[in-house]
Amino acid sequence: MAAKRKRTVPLLFYVSEQERALIHAKMEQYGTSNLSAYLRKMAFDGYVVNLDLPELRELVALLRRSSNNLNQLTRRVHETERYYDADIEDLQQNYEKLWGAAQKLLSSLATIQ
Repeated sequence: MAAKRKRTVPLLFYVSEQERALIHAKMEQYGTSNLSAYLRKMAFDGYVVNLDLPELRELVALLRRSSNNLNQLTRRVHETERYYDADIEDLQQNYEKLWGAAQKLLSSLATIQ
């Protein structure tokens, strides 16, 4: 008579070939060939990192604005062959904000352990 299973609830999920290869590569690093044991270990003890960084959203918004402003200025210079000091000042201010946001983000990331 077969021994009774300790674990009686099957879990089933699908992965792509690339994901399966990545799982097996991670299993090798961990030093196991037992897929069930590895997946259980990762489900119980694995880490899921969810970074909610408002600084990153701010940085992305500033990047979009700056690139949009630069594109508009470039288009106008090509069309009129003129630029205005106010436009250059605006770009400089945007880039200063951008660098400030980048430094703030890097500081936040440096504190993550």
